[in-house]
Amino acid sequence: MADTAPLAHTDVLVLDYLAALWAETEDLTPELRDELMTTVADYVARRRAAGGEHPERIIRRLGPPEDLAAAVRRGRMPPHLRLPALMPVAAPGPAAGTTDYVAIVLLIVGAVFLPLVAPLAGMALVSGSPRWTPAQKAAAWVLAATPSLCGMLLLFGGMLLAAEVGPVVLLAYLAMVAGPFVAGLTLLPGLSARPQAA
Repeated sequence: MADTAPLAHTDVLVLDYLAALWAETEDLTPELRDELMTTVADYVARRRAAGGEHPERIIRRLGPPEDLAAAVRRGRMPPHLRLPALMPVAAPGPAAGTTDYVAIVLLIVGAVFLPLVAPLAGMALVSGSPRWTPAQKAAAWVLAATPSLCGMLLLFGGMLLAAEVGPVVLLAYLAMVAGPFVAGLTLLPGLSARPQAA
């Protein structure tokens, strides 16, 4: 049974353009006319498939049918017609996401204001990101956690054993800030690298 569904508006635009081009090129040789029609149809199909581009924009880029026909009569297929049709629209490379930047900020800056809490949140974001390899994530965990744990032990031990807690608190604070800071610095170059495959 034949499909009697009406054509979409976008398909009608393309068919109207091809019909106008066919009418404009009736004086060309059959071979040249066929080559032009095939090239234009392929161009439209590839642009639509590669980038989901709307046919109105594709047709504007092609130019009026009479201009295309005139260019072919002068003995050349317009380069803007051939090149994009042969080269599909490439998707842009993945960029670092917002959460990747937030993770680094939490490690480098957040640790100063919220030691332990901000680095823990930052490392949780790092762990869930495809930006870094498992080895990079493990190294960052070690760099962030080890000094923080040492700082906590120093703080609790100093509070229990020392009468003068001021220097102990300062040392503990510095340890809890330094570890995440170094971990963030080691992960920083990964923001400009390609994400790792999962």
